[in-house]
Amino acid sequence: MALRPTWQGHLKLSLVTCPVALYAATSSAGDVHFHLINPKTHNRIRMVTTDPDEGPVERSSLVKGYEVEKGRYILLDDEDLQSVKLESTKTLDIERFVDVSEIDRLYWNAPYFLKPDGKMAAEAFSVIREAMGRSCKIALGRVVLHTRERLMALEPRDKGILAWSLRTRDEVRNPDEAFSDIPEVKADTAMIEIATKIIEQQQGAFDPSQFTDRYEEALKALIARKEKGQTPVSAPEPKDTKVTDLMEALRASLQRSSSGRTSPAPPAPAKRPARAASAAKPAARRESGGRRKAG
Repeated sequence: MALRPTWQGHLKLSLVTCPVALYAATSSAGDVHFHLINPKTHNRIRMVTTDPDEGPVERSSLVKGYEVEKGRYILLDDEDLQSVKLESTKTLDIERFVDVSEIDRLYWNAPYFLKPDGKMAAEAFSVIREAMGRSCKIALGRVVLHTRERLMALEPRDKGILAWSLRTRDEVRNPDEAFSDIPEVKADTAMIEIATKIIEQQQGAFDPSQFTDRYEEALKALIARKEKGQTPVSAPEPKDTKVTDLMEALRASLQRSSSGRTSPAPPAPAKRPARAASAAKPAARRESGGRRKAG
């Protein structure tokens, strides 16, 4: 199935402009989805748009409304929304370049693929992409997505550009406030040393193919058991480690790690082609950067 663009417009670097399209880089197509069912009839519940005075109405006839005071709305239709004059509705204008470490990881939101829209745009697009690659910087620009203007972080990826939407400052909570009620505890030095050794023994390369959504798989298994009339099973909850048992638990963990894992080791990751290996570098830079606190 061909990907449908999330946004189409122009990429602009100073006086260089080319048509581009933005595509979602992730998919939820394989997720388990549920419907609301009436258990008495096994019928799927239908959500009917209803006016308190007129009863059911066609959704296609509705418009958006902004509540200015209780019960009073300013109505906006599609033509009103399209009339908003903002350059970023049609143009992703690169405003500046920054080091990836300058962007706190709290602000990274959702990934998109940015590619030239048509063969005629490929040359200008490739010039911008290659220049960005040589600068080793993250490009910042704005675009309107789903009726909201988003700041986008752009970086070269293979033959295209990986674009991340960034959250605004108002959307990011201050970690100092979130962690303020954590009590000050002076950790035991010997315990820290043991925990550090456990971490060293469990180090390894990141291979996303080794990670699956175990909850998603458990849901599918649950549905299969229910379909066969079998009783659902649940995993036991882990017991919290008591403070008096912490050193003993750390020593036992270290001994288990050094003697080998209790479960089979995951298969060694397959060798990646040269292009894929080079494509992983920007993501690695992003993971290593951006450790400053959000303001």
